Amino acid sequence: MDIIIQKFGGTSVSSKERRSMAINKIKKAIDDGFAPVVVVSAMGRKGEPYATDTLLSLLDEDFKNENKLASDLIVCCGEIISSVVMCNELKNRGIEAVPLTGGQAGILTDSSYTSASLIHTNPKNIKEILNEGKVPVVTGFQGVDSNGFLTTLGRGGSDTSASILGVSLNAKEIQIYTDVDGMMTADPRIVEKAEVIDKISYNEVFQLADQGAKVIHPKAVEMAMKGNIPLVIKNTMSDAVGTVIDVMGNTESKNYIVGITYQDNRLQVTINKSSNGNNEGYKHILDTLANNNISLDLINIFPNEKIFTVDAVDRELLISTLKNEGLNFEIREKLSKIAVVGSKMKGIPGVMAKILNALDKENIEVLQTADSHMTIWCLIEDDKVAKAINSIHKVFLE
Repeated sequence: MDIIIQKFGGTSVSSKERRSMAINKIKKAIDDGFAPVVVVSAMGRKGEPYATDTLLSLLDEDFKNENKLASDLIVCCGEIISSVVMCNELKNRGIEAVPLTGGQAGILTDSSYTSASLIHTNPKNIKEILNEGKVPVVTGFQGVDSNGFLTTLGRGGSDTSASILGVSLNAKEIQIYTDVDGMMTADPRIVEKAEVIDKISYNEVFQLADQGAKVIHPKAVEMAMKGNIPLVIKNTMSDAVGTVIDVMGNTESKNYIVGITYQDNRLQVTINKSSNGNNEGYKHILDTLANNNISLDLINIFPNEKIFTVDAVDRELLISTLKNEGLNFEIREKLSKIAVVGSKMKGIPGVMAKILNALDKENIEVLQTADSHMTIWCLIEDDKVAKAINSIHKVFLE
Protein backbone atom coordinates (compact mmCIF):
# COMPACT_ATOMS: atom_id res chain seq x y z
CA MET A 1 0.00 0.00 0.00
CA ASP A 2 1.60 3.26 -1.19
CA ILE A 3 0.73 6.05 1.23
CA ILE A 4 0.68 9.71 0.22
CA ILE A 5 0.12 12.71 2.46
CA GLN A 6 -2.24 15.39 1.14
CA LYS A 7 -2.16 18.62 3.13
CA PHE A 8 -4.76 21.31 2.40
CA GLY A 9 -4.16 24.85 3.62
CA GLY A 10 -6.68 27.33 4.96
CA THR A 11 -7.64 28.76 1.57
CA SER A 12 -8.14 25.23 0.19
CA VAL A 13 -10.78 24.40 2.82
CA SER A 14 -12.29 27.86 3.28
CA SER A 15 -15.53 27.22 1.38
CA LYS A 16 -17.73 24.30 0.33
CA GLU A 17 -16.70 24.84 -3.28
CA ARG A 18 -13.01 24.70 -2.49
CA ARG A 19 -13.41 21.72 -0.18
CA SER A 20 -15.10 19.96 -3.10
CA MET A 21 -12.01 20.67 -5.19
CA ALA A 22 -9.84 19.25 -2.41
CA ILE A 23 -11.99 16.13 -2.29
CA ASN A 24 -11.48 15.73 -6.05
CA LYS A 25 -7.71 15.52 -5.35
CA ILE A 26 -8.30 12.93 -2.60
CA LYS A 27 -10.60 10.87 -4.81
CA LYS A 28 -8.09 10.93 -7.67
CA ALA A 29 -5.36 9.65 -5.33
CA ILE A 30 -7.63 6.76 -4.30
CA ASP A 31 -8.54 6.02 -7.94
CA ASP A 32 -4.81 5.96 -8.77
CA GLY A 33 -4.27 3.25 -6.17
CA PHE A 34 -2.84 5.34 -3.33
CA ALA A 35 -3.86 5.41 0.32
CA PRO A 36 -4.17 9.12 1.19
CA VAL A 37 -3.65 10.58 4.65
CA VAL A 38 -5.21 14.04 4.69
CA VAL A 39 -3.94 16.93 6.82
CA VAL A 40 -6.07 20.08 7.10
CA SER A 41 -5.55 23.62 8.33
CA ALA A 42 -8.23 25.78 9.92
CA MET A 43 -10.77 27.11 7.44
CA GLY A 44 -9.92 30.47 5.89
CA ARG A 45 -7.91 33.41 7.11
CA LYS A 46 -8.31 36.19 9.66
CA GLY A 47 -11.85 37.54 9.69
CA GLU A 48 -13.43 34.23 8.75
CA PRO A 49 -15.18 32.63 11.76
CA TYR A 50 -12.99 29.53 12.32
CA ALA A 51 -9.59 30.87 11.18
CA THR A 52 -6.72 30.67 13.67
CA ASP A 53 -6.26 34.44 13.98
CA THR A 54 -10.01 34.94 14.39
CA LEU A 55 -10.09 32.49 17.31
CA LEU A 56 -7.07 34.14 18.91
CA SER A 57 -8.74 37.55 18.60
CA LEU A 58 -11.33 36.37 21.14
CA LEU A 59 -8.64 36.48 23.84
CA ASP A 60 -6.97 39.46 25.53
CA GLU A 61 -3.30 39.95 24.69
CA ASP A 62 -2.20 39.60 28.33
CA PHE A 63 -4.15 36.36 28.74
CA LYS A 64 -2.66 34.91 25.54
CA ASN A 65 0.87 35.70 26.68
CA GLU A 66 0.36 34.46 30.24
CA ASN A 67 -1.62 31.31 29.47
CA LYS A 68 -0.21 29.72 26.32
CA LEU A 69 -1.77 26.36 27.19
CA ALA A 70 -5.19 28.00 26.88
CA SER A 71 -4.16 29.76 23.66
CA ASP A 72 -3.23 26.41 22.14
CA LEU A 73 -6.54 24.91 23.21
CA ILE A 74 -8.64 27.57 21.50
CA VAL A 75 -6.69 27.62 18.23
CA CYS A 76 -6.85 23.82 18.01
CA CYS A 77 -10.61 24.24 17.61
CA GLY A 78 -10.09 25.61 14.10
CA GLU A 79 -8.39 22.51 12.75
CA ILE A 80 -10.78 20.19 14.62
CA ILE A 81 -13.77 21.86 12.96
CA SER A 82 -12.04 21.67 9.57
CA SER A 83 -11.25 17.96 10.03
CA VAL A 84 -14.80 16.98 10.97
CA VAL A 85 -16.39 19.10 8.22
CA MET A 86 -14.05 17.54 5.64
CA CYS A 87 -14.99 14.04 6.84
CA ASN A 88 -18.67 14.93 6.52
CA GLU A 89 -18.22 16.09 2.93
CA LEU A 90 -16.06 13.09 2.04
CA LYS A 91 -18.88 10.87 3.31
CA ASN A 92 -21.29 12.69 0.99
CA ARG A 93 -18.96 11.80 -1.89
CA GLY A 94 -18.90 8.11 -0.94
CA ILE A 95 -15.54 8.15 0.86
CA GLU A 96 -15.38 6.88 4.46
CA ALA A 97 -13.13 9.11 6.57
CA VAL A 98 -12.14 9.41 10.23
CA PRO A 99 -11.21 12.75 11.90
CA LEU A 100 -8.15 12.71 14.16
CA THR A 101 -6.48 15.33 16.33
CA GLY A 102 -2.70 15.57 16.09
CA GLY A 103 -2.43 13.64 19.35
CA GLN A 104 -4.76 10.90 18.12
CA ALA A 105 -2.61 10.71 14.99
CA GLY A 106 0.36 9.94 17.24
CA ILE A 107 2.23 13.26 17.27
CA LEU A 108 3.82 13.58 20.73
CA THR A 109 5.51 16.89 21.52
CA ASP A 110 7.16 18.69 24.40
CA SER A 111 5.18 21.19 26.49
CA SER A 112 6.40 24.38 24.79
CA TYR A 113 2.86 25.62 24.16
CA THR A 114 2.33 27.70 20.96
CA SER A 115 5.70 26.50 19.63
CA ALA A 116 6.06 22.82 20.52
CA SER A 117 8.76 20.50 19.19
CA LEU A 118 8.29 16.90 18.12
CA ILE A 119 9.47 14.19 20.52
CA HIS A 120 8.04 11.04 18.98
CA THR A 121 5.50 9.85 16.40
CA ASN A 122 3.34 6.73 16.72
CA PRO A 123 0.94 6.51 13.74
CA LYS A 124 -0.75 3.34 15.03
CA ASN A 125 -4.26 4.79 14.74
CA ILE A 126 -3.60 6.04 11.22
CA LYS A 127 -2.40 2.62 10.06
CA GLU A 128 -5.47 0.92 11.50
CA ILE A 129 -7.77 3.38 9.72
CA LEU A 130 -5.92 2.86 6.43
CA ASN A 131 -6.17 -0.92 6.83
CA GLU A 132 -9.94 -0.51 7.12
CA GLY A 133 -9.96 1.24 3.75
CA LYS A 134 -10.83 4.62 5.26
CA VAL A 135 -9.17 8.04 4.95
CA PRO A 136 -7.64 9.59 8.10
CA VAL A 137 -8.23 13.37 8.19
CA VAL A 138 -5.70 14.78 10.65
CA THR A 139 -5.77 18.22 12.23
CA GLY A 140 -2.62 20.02 11.12
CA PHE A 141 -0.54 22.28 13.32
CA GLN A 142 -1.04 20.31 16.53
CA GLY A 143 0.10 17.48 18.76
CA VAL A 144 -0.20 16.45 22.40
CA ASP A 145 2.28 16.50 25.28
CA SER A 146 3.00 13.75 27.81
CA ASN A 147 0.30 15.16 30.12
CA GLY A 148 -2.38 14.92 27.43
CA PHE A 149 -2.61 18.68 26.82
CA LEU A 150 -3.05 19.88 23.25
CA THR A 151 -0.05 21.68 21.79
CA THR A 152 0.63 23.57 18.57
CA LEU A 153 3.74 23.50 16.40
CA GLY A 154 4.01 27.24 15.65
CA ARG A 155 3.17 29.17 12.50
CA GLY A 156 3.19 27.01 9.38
CA GLY A 157 2.72 23.99 11.60
CA SER A 158 0.28 22.23 9.27
CA ASP A 159 3.07 21.84 6.72
CA THR A 160 5.22 20.44 9.51
CA SER A 161 2.45 18.01 10.52
CA ALA A 162 2.31 16.73 6.94
CA SER A 163 6.06 16.12 6.88
CA ILE A 164 6.06 14.48 10.33
CA LEU A 165 3.39 12.01 9.20
CA GLY A 166 5.03 11.52 5.80
CA VAL A 167 8.30 10.46 7.39
CA SER A 168 6.72 8.28 10.11
CA LEU A 169 4.55 6.46 7.53
CA ASN A 170 7.34 6.27 4.93
CA ALA A 171 4.99 7.91 2.44
CA LYS A 172 5.67 7.89 -1.29
CA GLU A 173 5.35 11.69 -1.32
CA ILE A 174 3.96 14.63 0.61
CA GLN A 175 1.60 16.86 -1.37
CA ILE A 176 1.15 20.41 -0.08
CA TYR A 177 -1.97 21.95 -1.63
CA THR A 178 -2.31 25.72 -1.65
CA ASP A 179 -3.70 28.50 -3.86
CA VAL A 180 -0.70 28.83 -6.23
CA ASP A 181 0.56 26.51 -8.98
CA GLY A 182 3.87 25.82 -7.23
CA MET A 183 6.99 27.58 -6.04
CA MET A 184 7.86 30.57 -8.20
CA THR A 185 11.19 32.04 -9.26
CA ALA A 186 10.06 35.22 -7.46
CA ASP A 187 6.92 36.67 -5.92
CA PRO A 188 4.55 37.05 -8.92
CA ARG A 189 3.04 40.13 -7.28
CA ILE A 190 6.46 41.77 -7.72
CA VAL A 191 7.84 40.11 -10.84
CA GLU A 192 5.38 39.80 -13.72
CA LYS A 193 7.57 37.26 -15.54
CA ALA A 194 8.06 34.97 -12.52
CA GLU A 195 7.62 31.32 -13.46
CA VAL A 196 6.79 28.08 -11.66
CA ILE A 197 9.85 26.05 -10.67
CA ASP A 198 9.43 22.47 -11.95
CA LYS A 199 12.03 20.82 -9.70
CA ILE A 200 14.11 22.10 -6.84
CA SER A 201 16.28 20.58 -4.12
CA TYR A 202 15.44 20.45 -0.41
CA ASN A 203 18.40 22.70 0.38
CA GLU A 204 17.38 25.34 -2.16
CA VAL A 205 13.77 25.37 -0.93
CA PHE A 206 14.94 25.53 2.67
CA GLN A 207 16.96 28.65 1.84
CA LEU A 208 14.08 30.28 -0.05
CA ALA A 209 11.58 29.46 2.70
CA ASP A 210 13.94 30.55 5.45
CA GLN A 211 14.62 33.85 3.68
CA GLY A 212 11.03 34.89 3.17
CA ALA A 213 9.29 32.73 0.54
CA LYS A 214 5.96 31.74 2.12
CA VAL A 215 4.80 28.74 0.07
CA ILE A 216 6.08 26.16 2.57
CA HIS A 217 7.49 26.28 6.09
CA PRO A 218 11.26 25.63 6.53
CA LYS A 219 10.63 23.07 9.32
CA ALA A 220 8.48 21.01 6.96
CA VAL A 221 11.26 20.99 4.37
CA GLU A 222 13.86 20.01 6.97
CA MET A 223 11.69 17.15 8.25
CA ALA A 224 10.98 15.78 4.75
CA MET A 225 14.67 16.05 3.86
CA LYS A 226 15.67 13.95 6.89
CA GLY A 227 13.28 11.21 5.76
CA ASN A 228 14.12 11.71 2.05
CA ILE A 229 10.40 11.96 1.23
CA PRO A 230 9.66 14.09 -1.87
CA LEU A 231 7.46 17.15 -1.37
CA VAL A 232 5.15 18.41 -4.12
CA ILE A 233 3.62 21.91 -4.03
CA LYS A 234 0.28 21.86 -5.87
CA ASN A 235 -2.74 24.09 -6.48
CA THR A 236 -6.08 22.86 -5.12
CA MET A 237 -7.90 24.92 -7.72
CA SER A 238 -6.04 23.72 -10.82
CA ASP A 239 -4.46 20.67 -12.41
CA ALA A 240 -1.01 22.25 -12.66
CA VAL A 241 1.85 19.77 -12.24
CA GLY A 242 3.33 21.83 -9.42
CA THR A 243 6.84 21.89 -7.97
CA VAL A 244 8.69 18.71 -6.99
CA ILE A 245 11.13 19.06 -4.09
CA ASP A 246 13.66 16.28 -3.60
CA VAL A 247 17.31 15.69 -2.82
CA MET A 248 18.60 16.34 -6.36
CA GLY A 249 16.47 19.20 -7.65
CA ASN A 250 16.69 20.09 -11.33
CA THR A 251 19.95 18.56 -12.56
CA GLU A 252 19.25 19.54 -16.18
CA SER A 253 18.73 23.28 -15.72
CA LYS A 254 21.54 25.57 -16.82
CA ASN A 255 20.44 28.40 -14.54
CA TYR A 256 22.83 29.21 -11.70
CA ILE A 257 19.98 30.37 -9.49
CA VAL A 258 16.50 29.00 -8.89
CA GLY A 259 14.77 31.86 -7.13
CA ILE A 260 14.86 35.26 -5.48
CA THR A 261 13.11 36.28 -2.27
CA TYR A 262 13.44 38.94 0.42
CA GLN A 263 12.85 39.88 4.05
CA ASP A 264 11.79 43.40 4.97
CA ASN A 265 11.81 45.31 8.28
CA ARG A 266 15.55 45.00 8.78
CA LEU A 267 17.76 47.38 10.77
CA GLN A 268 21.47 47.87 10.10
CA VAL A 269 23.56 48.56 13.19
CA THR A 270 27.07 50.03 13.06
CA ILE A 271 29.30 50.23 16.14
CA ASN A 272 32.68 51.96 15.69
CA LYS A 273 35.63 51.13 17.91
CA SER A 274 36.93 54.71 17.79
CA SER A 275 33.70 56.21 19.13
CA ASN A 276 33.59 53.77 22.06
CA GLY A 277 37.08 54.29 23.47
CA ASN A 278 38.06 51.67 26.04
CA ASN A 279 34.50 50.47 26.66
CA GLU A 280 34.79 46.73 27.34
CA GLY A 281 31.23 46.31 26.14
CA TYR A 282 32.45 46.80 22.56
CA LYS A 283 34.50 43.58 22.68
CA HIS A 284 31.65 41.45 23.99
CA ILE A 285 28.65 43.03 22.28
CA LEU A 286 27.79 39.94 20.20
CA ASP A 287 27.63 37.81 23.35
CA THR A 288 25.59 40.47 25.14
CA LEU A 289 23.03 40.63 22.32
CA ALA A 290 22.80 36.83 22.21
CA ASN A 291 22.19 36.71 25.96
CA ASN A 292 19.28 39.11 25.40
CA ASN A 293 17.81 36.83 22.69
CA ILE A 294 18.47 39.33 19.90
CA SER A 295 19.16 37.42 16.68
CA LEU A 296 21.79 38.94 14.36
CA ASP A 297 22.19 38.59 10.63
CA LEU A 298 24.66 39.73 7.95
CA ILE A 299 27.42 40.08 10.53
CA ASN A 300 30.61 41.83 9.34
CA ILE A 301 33.47 42.25 11.82
CA PHE A 302 36.30 44.63 10.89
CA PRO A 303 39.30 45.79 12.96
CA ASN A 304 37.65 49.14 13.69
CA GLU A 305 33.92 48.49 13.47
CA LYS A 306 31.15 45.89 13.74
CA ILE A 307 28.17 45.90 11.39
CA PHE A 308 25.14 43.62 11.56
CA THR A 309 21.40 43.56 10.92
CA VAL A 310 18.46 42.69 13.19
CA ASP A 311 14.72 42.35 12.75
CA ALA A 312 12.88 45.62 13.40
CA VAL A 313 10.67 43.88 15.99
CA ASP A 314 13.74 43.84 18.25
CA ARG A 315 14.40 47.58 17.84
CA GLU A 316 13.54 48.76 21.37
CA LEU A 317 15.27 45.82 23.06
CA LEU A 318 18.34 46.36 20.87
CA ILE A 319 18.56 50.07 21.72
CA SER A 320 18.10 49.52 25.45
CA THR A 321 20.72 46.76 25.47
CA LEU A 322 23.30 48.88 23.64
CA LYS A 323 22.62 51.88 25.89
CA ASN A 324 22.94 49.73 29.02
CA GLU A 325 26.43 48.83 27.80
CA GLY A 326 27.21 52.55 27.37
CA LEU A 327 27.90 52.07 23.66
CA ASN A 328 27.69 54.64 20.90
CA PHE A 329 26.05 53.26 17.77
CA GLU A 330 24.25 54.12 14.55
CA ILE A 331 21.04 52.52 13.26
CA ARG A 332 19.76 52.65 9.70
CA GLU A 333 16.10 51.69 9.33
CA LYS A 334 13.56 50.66 6.66
CA LEU A 335 15.83 48.14 4.96
CA SER A 336 15.28 44.80 3.22
CA LYS A 337 17.50 41.80 2.61
CA ILE A 338 17.37 40.31 -0.90
CA ALA A 339 18.31 36.61 -1.10
CA VAL A 340 19.42 35.05 -4.40
CA VAL A 341 19.36 31.25 -4.12
CA GLY A 342 20.82 28.48 -6.28
CA SER A 343 23.01 25.46 -5.56
CA LYS A 344 24.72 25.70 -8.96
CA MET A 345 26.31 29.07 -8.24
CA LYS A 346 28.91 27.39 -6.05
CA GLY A 347 32.33 27.75 -7.64
CA ILE A 348 31.00 29.89 -10.50
CA PRO A 349 32.98 33.16 -10.73
CA GLY A 350 31.21 36.45 -11.34
CA VAL A 351 27.75 35.74 -9.89
CA MET A 352 28.08 38.41 -7.18
CA ALA A 353 29.45 40.83 -9.78
CA LYS A 354 26.41 40.27 -12.04
CA ILE A 355 24.05 40.90 -9.14
CA LEU A 356 25.82 44.11 -8.12
CA ASN A 357 25.98 45.31 -11.72
CA ALA A 358 22.24 44.70 -12.15
CA LEU A 359 21.51 46.74 -9.02
CA ASP A 360 23.95 49.49 -9.98
CA LYS A 361 22.21 49.95 -13.35
CA GLU A 362 19.02 50.72 -11.41
CA ASN A 363 20.91 53.13 -9.09
CA ILE A 364 20.22 50.87 -6.11
CA GLU A 365 22.71 51.32 -3.28
CA VAL A 366 23.90 48.06 -1.70
CA LEU A 367 24.53 48.64 2.00
CA GLN A 368 25.90 45.20 2.87
CA THR A 369 26.44 41.77 1.30
CA ALA A 370 27.06 38.21 2.43
CA ASP A 371 27.18 34.83 0.74
CA SER A 372 27.16 31.10 1.35
CA HIS A 373 27.66 28.18 -1.04
CA MET A 374 24.11 28.61 -2.42
CA THR A 375 22.83 32.03 -1.32
CA ILE A 376 23.91 35.63 -1.91
CA TRP A 377 22.37 38.39 0.22
CA CYS A 378 22.20 42.11 -0.50
CA LEU A 379 20.90 44.72 1.96
CA ILE A 380 19.03 47.60 0.33
CA GLU A 381 16.40 50.22 1.14
CA ASP A 382 12.81 48.97 1.50
CA ASP A 383 11.41 51.08 -1.32
CA LYS A 384 13.89 49.61 -3.84
CA VAL A 385 12.88 45.96 -3.35
CA ALA A 386 10.61 45.55 -6.38
CA LYS A 387 13.05 47.21 -8.73
CA ALA A 388 15.95 45.17 -7.31
CA ILE A 389 14.26 41.78 -7.61
CA ASN A 390 13.06 42.53 -11.14
CA SER A 391 16.55 43.57 -12.25
CA ILE A 392 18.19 40.43 -10.82
CA HIS A 393 15.41 38.19 -12.18
CA LYS A 394 15.90 39.64 -15.66
CA VAL A 395 19.64 38.91 -15.65
CA PHE A 396 19.46 35.32 -14.39
CA LEU A 397 16.00 33.89 -15.06
CA GLU A 398 14.45 35.53 -18.13
